[in-house]
Amino acid sequence: MEQSAQGSTSTGTPAGPGGDGRAVRVPAQSRAGFGEGADRERCGPTGDARGEHTHSEIPIPRPRPVVQRASVRGQILDALRTALVAGELRPGEVYSAPVLGDRFGVSATPVREAMQQLALEGAVEVVPNRGFRVIVRGTRELAELAEVRALIEVPVMLRLARTVPAERWAELRPLAEASMCAAASGCPVTYAEADRVFHRSMLALSGNEQLAGIAEDLHRRSQWPLVGGAVSRGRADLVADATEHVALLEALTVRDLDGVRALVRGHFAGAA
Repeated sequence: MEQSAQGSTSTGTPAGPGGDGRAVRVPAQSRAGFGEGADRERCGPTGDARGEHTHSEIPIPRPRPVVQRASVRGQILDALRTALVAGELRPGEVYSAPVLGDRFGVSATPVREAMQQLALEGAVEVVPNRGFRVIVRGTRELAELAEVRALIEVPVMLRLARTVPAERWAELRPLAEASMCAAASGCPVTYAEADRVFHRSMLALSGNEQLAGIAEDLHRRSQWPLVGGAVSRGRADLVADATEHVALLEALTVRDLDGVRALVRGHFAGAA
């Protein structure tokens, strides 16, 4: 039986051109527009064609419908990620694109595309002729994610502690405080976003976009709930986690390498 994402929220825009997943009709191109001479004109005027107006050329269609559809898909993807963190998409349950599309007020196409992205991220798996099943995860996978994150980020943070001036770390203080406020709210979704923003901003100082992208993917995976709610992080857990952000910034500011190493490792272990 198809399930729906109970309680999911989304900012999905109403279905419209490209936003509802329907194919966009593109005017047929005439052969005259694709010949060798046409190629020369598109690359630039030459010879007798210099300065001439080519009224017969077919204008290039604007990519606006594609952008609109991509925008809707992105909003649906954000909504589904939020539903995952909130536990509204339950591990082991199967959800179909048409049912979720009805829930968000869009067609099945952008939902299906967003679900395919979640499948690439390891959050769901395709169930032929039914939809997508949310992956069942246990404490072992969470511990493995914490270990991998530590292997990647501890050396990077130690390098940054040696090279980044104190004033740069001071610039991240508002983000650490924002994560404290988010934790105090007790909302796991609100805190998850603030937590990712803080860590992403720290790693951005490394200048390595590939590393930052991989680290954020691992971070996002570590925020998905476990099957049966085996591990539940309450308000006190979130506040303790956010407090470590402030302590880490202080250690980085004074270049306390031992403190940085211990805080980063402990931070990931606590998240597991």
